[in-house]
Amino acid sequence: MHFFYELKEDQMEIYEKESVHYPPHIHKSMECIYVTRGTLELGVGETLCHMETGDFGIVFPNVIHHYQVFSQEESRAIYFLVPPSFAGRFSEQLLTHRPLAPVIPLERVHPDIPYALERLREMDGIRDEHQKETGEQEEPQKTVLRQAFTQVILARTLPFLELRRREEQPGHDIVYDVVVYMAEHYGEEELSLTRMSRDLGYSPFALSRVFSRIFHTNFNQYLNELRLNQALALLQSAEGSITDIAMSAGFTSMRTFNRVFQERFHMPPREYRKKRL
Repeated sequence: MHFFYELKEDQMEIYEKESVHYPPHIHKSMECIYVTRGTLELGVGETLCHMETGDFGIVFPNVIHHYQVFSQEESRAIYFLVPPSFAGRFSEQLLTHRPLAPVIPLERVHPDIPYALERLREMDGIRDEHQKETGEQEEPQKTVLRQAFTQVILARTLPFLELRRREEQPGHDIVYDVVVYMAEHYGEEELSLTRMSRDLGYSPFALSRVFSRIFHTNFNQYLNELRLNQALALLQSAEGSITDIAMSAGFTSMRTFNRVFQERFHMPPREYRKKRL
C-alpha cells in the first residue's frame, strides 16, 4: 500500500494483513479498518484512538491518519479502501464532513459490517483469480455489487458517528504539505530537511515542529518509516534480493536498513521473509 495515492474511480482495495506502524499519510479514498486480532491504535489528526478485536474504524477521504501497534502479540485487521464514488448518496457527507471519533466499539458494530467486508474480500479474490486466468475484465454487475456493499457499510456506520463539517479543504496547511511531499519523495536518495524546506517554502524550524509536535518523531525517523513500509511490501514476494529491495525503497545503506528493521520487528529481514513466504 502506498503512502499517498489515488485509486481510480472504479477501483477499490481490500485485504486482511498484519497491522504494523504506519506513518501519517493521506489519500482520496475512504478507508475502513476492522480489527480481527489483537489491538491497534488509529491516529486521525492529533487524536489517537485505541481499537480492540472486533472494533471498526473509518477514515474519511483527504484526512491525515496513521497506525501504531504497541502490543507484542500479533495484530491483524481488514483494511478496505474505496473511492467516494462508490458511496452513492453518502458521498457528499464523506467529502464535506468528518467524524469527531472515528472508532465504533465491538458492541455497537452492526453484523452487516463484517458480513459486507467478507463478501467484498471474496469478490476481490475471485476477481484476481479470474483476471490471472483469462486476462479479462470482470462483469459490470460486480462493480454494482461492490458499490452496494460499500453503501451497506456506510448505512450501518454513519448513524453511530458524530459528524462535523470540515472548516477548510485540505492542501492549504503545512501538515498536509509535509505528508504529501514525503510520500512523493521518500524513495529519493538525496531527500533532506533542507531540501524539503527549499522546495516547500517553509523554514526548517517550522518543518521540524510538524514532525515533533504532530507526528511525535523527527524527520529521519519518519523517512525511515516510509522506506521500511515500502520494503515490507516488497519482501512479501519471493522476487528480488534483500539488498535490492532496501535500495529500491530508498535506503542508502544496508546498515541503516538492518538497524531500522531490527528495531521494529526484533529480527533480521531474512528471518522475517522466511516466516512470511
